[in-house]
Amino acid sequence: MQPFEIKKDIFWVGCVDYDHRDFHGYSRSPDGSTYNAYLVKDKKNVLFDTVAPGRAGTLLCRLAKTLEPEKVDYIVCNHLEPDHAGSLAEIAGRVRPEKIFVSQAGLKSMQGYHPSQNWPVQAVKSGDTVNIGKRNIVFQETRMLHWPDSMVSYIPEDKLLLSQDIFGQNIASSARFADEFDDEGEFVKRIKEYFYNIVLPYSPTVLKTLPALEKLDIDMLAPDHGLIHRGTGGVRFILDMYRKLAEQKPQKRALVFYDTMWKSTEHMAYAVCSGLEENGVPVRLMSVKNNHHSAVVTELADCGAVMAGSPTHNNTVLPLMAAQLTYMKGLRPLNRIGGAFGSYGWSGEGPRQLQEHLAAMKMEMPCAPVACNWIPGHEALRACHELGKSVAETLRKKCDG
Repeated sequence: MQPFEIKKDIFWVGCVDYDHRDFHGYSRSPDGSTYNAYLVKDKKNVLFDTVAPGRAGTLLCRLAKTLEPEKVDYIVCNHLEPDHAGSLAEIAGRVRPEKIFVSQAGLKSMQGYHPSQNWPVQAVKSGDTVNIGKRNIVFQETRMLHWPDSMVSYIPEDKLLLSQDIFGQNIASSARFADEFDDEGEFVKRIKEYFYNIVLPYSPTVLKTLPALEKLDIDMLAPDHGLIHRGTGGVRFILDMYRKLAEQKPQKRALVFYDTMWKSTEHMAYAVCSGLEENGVPVRLMSVKNNHHSAVVTELADCGAVMAGSPTHNNTVLPLMAAQLTYMKGLRPLNRIGGAFGSYGWSGEGPRQLQEHLAAMKMEMPCAPVACNWIPGHEALRACHELGKSVAETLRKKCDG
């Protein structure tokens, strides 16, 4: 339960949660996550964010190793979601801070989550500055990254940005810094997973916010989940990656996801894949039975085409496909090309409904859906191959244009 000094008199006092798996509805990578909280020791001692419910003891234990909890003067709540402020009542009851700083929208969150508390809450807006001794805290509202109450805190004297949820990843590790993580490819995957399942709907806001953050002199960027980015190169890496992910420029790769009842739609999916691959577009094929909906969405980070397949079941698509499409639509992916296919025995509405789902996500749909009655024979599989070919040609033109 030791604190970890990330800069002179600035300590990580958070919690590593190796067991938690569900995060905002997506299944995290298999080693959990962290709830990062930070203590700045100065003339006024400041705690930035807290931890999830039931984890206050861990925070207080780490805090006490460097400072008596009662000597914390201020608490800054950059974001009031329960995984960061769920233990606020317990922490504030022990600390009894002079002030708790929140964003303008954070007042509403505070009243919603803690209506009976009579705390000394002060709302701040972008550009507001609080002096704590040798340091200043400059607040910047980042509304809808990813809640209306979200903000970041910048300490110019330390070139430190405390960024709440943005720029985070779900990694549970004894390492505190990104450059200590021993698998760069896996680290990038975790960033993509986090962005595409949490931040993706707010991509336009990311692109509007990045220029304001890039004006700051930052050599350490400390999020509320996962590892801390340090050094000019580390900070530049994550800022550039967020820009690339938010731009969602077409990429010459395809995702084919499907469900199947008696393997007919599965055979069609493989034929679609062959049409894509043989026409210059690598593909990832994913069964929704065998892959969590968040894993399917994560693949979108590298795919400019999205192909969906399902048989007709009770005059609609199979339930797991319906759930996948609903989840995907809520994340609002942009700039994709789509295609739909599926088998049917009697009524045959499934492929058309898939087409409508993808079109509702504003995907470009260059082809009619391919529907196969009963078991796909040569002609049906050929039609699926041609569907893949047509989507590949459209995607190549879009990527090369």
